[in-house]
Amino acid sequence: MQAVNMLEAKSSLSRLVESIEQGYEREIIIARNGRPAAKLVPVEPAPLALRIGVAKGRFDVPDDIDAHNEEVASWFFGGEPS
Repeated sequence: MQAVNMLEAKSSLSRLVESIEQGYEREIIIARNGRPAAKLVPVEPAPLALRIGVAKGRFDVPDDIDAHNEEVASWFFGGEPS
């Protein structure tokens, strides 16, 4: 956990946010007059349930989408497709 004073936070906010986004820091404490005043933390991703259906209607799934399942499985698990 990193702690920075208010002046440093104001002058390097972009760098601090990038550090959080990239996972270099889990949280950054911002202090005023040497006392913790705020905490900079990453935003939690939206729950998966809220993401379901975001592409609905944006593309068509071909009827033969499963035609090559065995071939693809062989790439992952080795061996020859049947």
